[in-house]
Amino acid sequence: MNRQYTKPLLIAAVIGAIGVCAAGGVWYALHSGAQPSVDRVAAMVGIKPRPTVLGWPVSIGSVAGNGSAGFADGRAAQARFSDPFGMVIDRDGNLFVADAGDNNRIRRITPEGVVSTLAGGKEGFADGNGGAAAFHTPSGMAIDAAGNLYVADTGNNAIRKVTPQGVVSTLAGGGVPGYLDGKADLAMFNGPVGVAVDQAGVVYVADTYNDRIRAIGTDGMVRTIAGSTPGYVDGPAGAALFDTPTSVVVDAKGNLYVADTSNGAVRKLAPDGQVSTVAIAPEGAEKPLLRRPVALALTHDGFLYVGDIWRGRILQLSPDGVLQGLTGIGVDIEVGDAQAVRLSRPSAIAIDRAGGLYVSDAVRRTVHRVAPRGDGASAVLAPRAAPVATAAAPAGEIGAVPVAATAAAPATASATLPVPVPASQAAASGNFPWPFKPQHQRHEVVGTIGEVRGSYNGESRHHFHSGLDVQADMGVPVLAVADEKVSSPVSNWAFGEVGEGMSIDSMAYIHMRVGRTGKDAPLDPARFIMLDNEKGKPARMRVRRGTRFHVGDALGTVNRMYHVHLVYQPGGVEANPMVLPFTGFSDQVAPRIDKIQLVDAAGTALARKPGKRVVVARGAGPLGIVVDAYDQADGNAARRKLGLYKVGYQVLQADGTPVAGFGKPLVNIEFNKLPPDPESVKLAYADNSGITVYGSATTRFLYVVTNTVRDGVAKSGGWDPAALAPGDYVIRIFAADYAGNEALSGRELPITVE
Repeated sequence: MNRQYTKPLLIAAVIGAIGVCAAGGVWYALHSGAQPSVDRVAAMVGIKPRPTVLGWPVSIGSVAGNGSAGFADGRAAQARFSDPFGMVIDRDGNLFVADAGDNNRIRRITPEGVVSTLAGGKEGFADGNGGAAAFHTPSGMAIDAAGNLYVADTGNNAIRKVTPQGVVSTLAGGGVPGYLDGKADLAMFNGPVGVAVDQAGVVYVADTYNDRIRAIGTDGMVRTIAGSTPGYVDGPAGAALFDTPTSVVVDAKGNLYVADTSNGAVRKLAPDGQVSTVAIAPEGAEKPLLRRPVALALTHDGFLYVGDIWRGRILQLSPDGVLQGLTGIGVDIEVGDAQAVRLSRPSAIAIDRAGGLYVSDAVRRTVHRVAPRGDGASAVLAPRAAPVATAAAPAGEIGAVPVAATAAAPATASATLPVPVPASQAAASGNFPWPFKPQHQRHEVVGTIGEVRGSYNGESRHHFHSGLDVQADMGVPVLAVADEKVSSPVSNWAFGEVGEGMSIDSMAYIHMRVGRTGKDAPLDPARFIMLDNEKGKPARMRVRRGTRFHVGDALGTVNRMYHVHLVYQPGGVEANPMVLPFTGFSDQVAPRIDKIQLVDAAGTALARKPGKRVVVARGAGPLGIVVDAYDQADGNAARRKLGLYKVGYQVLQADGTPVAGFGKPLVNIEFNKLPPDPESVKLAYADNSGITVYGSATTRFLYVVTNTVRDGVAKSGGWDPAALAPGDYVIRIFAADYAGNEALSGRELPITVE
């Protein structure tokens, strides 16, 4: 089907009562037995469900997890998760989290904020009670009326069932990946990530790497209800195509909604077998609102909440097809704002009975509550709701976001993130491996974090360089530098392009042929699955969620960029890879300053005659200070230009003593933690900055040291000469690299204030 759409996004008419049990959404069992309609339950007690509204103002608070990868039960604020991917909530307000990564556990978070392990504890495949059971990368979850959990056990290619007592059994599948319908114990799946259950007990599966939607009947038979090969086609279920579906929810009328992740779409599978698209990224859009949907949750009145992992947004999709952002960058968070609580990879959403959202962030290892701003986003779970049969329930609205806030006491939401730590214990001894052979011998660094980078459409200041570039010849194998497990269900991108790469967990590797040699031969078919096009030619590569890599394992080969770009992102925050002490790396070369300029609000440089002071009018401010500078490291080629780590300025009297407020240099730029938004690059760098790879005539780093870019924050600023009395002064630039070398020559600009 043609992906061009001329009409607004469409979704089916009102879906009706809650009917959600999925990786991201869950209906709330108010009593055991058949699933009730919210409207019917409300009518029994004289409560009218409040309608969901679009675009309600949010407050985000932490529920559980301290942001550091690991395992710890106990109080929610001190608990640690490895990869909290799937999540559901039961009738008593307990959250259940599928914690994958190295934990492979099903965790429970009580309304009182206590985290415990319900089942699992080691990576493997075993049924049993509690800790005797074993999972391999549990992902999406669903819950039925009796409180049984259904888990998409991705690495085991199975669907597991967990009773409220923690007894684990295998519902269908298990073992090696494959595709086979039939009896549940013989059926085969391929890395299922999403799961849902309907009122009758039928379990639906987003069979992710089979690109199919499957159903497990109450008779124990598995059948395919839609999909076949990866693609994008609407129409009858037998002909419809999906591409990497990761989540599925079901409503009371039997409509299925699918997060069709690689197609950037939300799809609907109706009871009559017709597949349609209810939302999709516009063709060719550079920054669409919807791009990589993974989490889905459904309200009682037919609204979908969508967790999009591309830029960490939560979106709303109304029954009449309106797609709108709820929270995230470009929605309620300004570009460059790293203080606001934001999400990195919202992999699951659960709706509580007050209409607030619980969101698991798989990358930041945390669970959050998103609630109406006046409601407060509780630092523990929302207070346990009174039983619905009790007419005295204080919050008489259920199942949707209230128009006005009435619930929990507010709590301060913290945006504090963990301090970056090395990805391997080897780093502590100064023996961190390089991404090429020999891994414990020095290689040339040709790019550092924070450098300006352009785009291939002519924009020289398109984004920050987010990692470390290490030079190598084309075709050289790229090797893993840390023992890690793939977290994202869509972990690699840009097949055949210069920007091709893959993310494992804390480390990402870019500018390589993922999983194949220079001649496109697969490196390891068990871990890298090559998909061909209709002509039988290699078209894309898949790396399944849960795939493990160890130091030294081949990940691909260097492409025509002649280097690999390493990104280090502990806890979902891009950190400076120089904190990783690569074997043999040294830097005793001081940065070089070529030029210092004062510029006005229009970016025009104030005139300066050779050998003369720059004349500055007291009323000319605020002014920008632009520094043309670069760095090198030991062993760099003479032509190489690297970016700086810290840049700032100081205003001195003519005799060299600091003026008031400038006892120390004001270091506004420090690439210790990048701002989360690529647009912030234009605050750090002035126009005409750029590198030759992206079409610039020369590589130039023009730092605007009066703007702030550090600690993950980006904001504009300026220097106002009005605070100075007329006379002679000196602007001294502070420019340093990560090793602490400082520029000493060319660092002063004499000025005269009039």
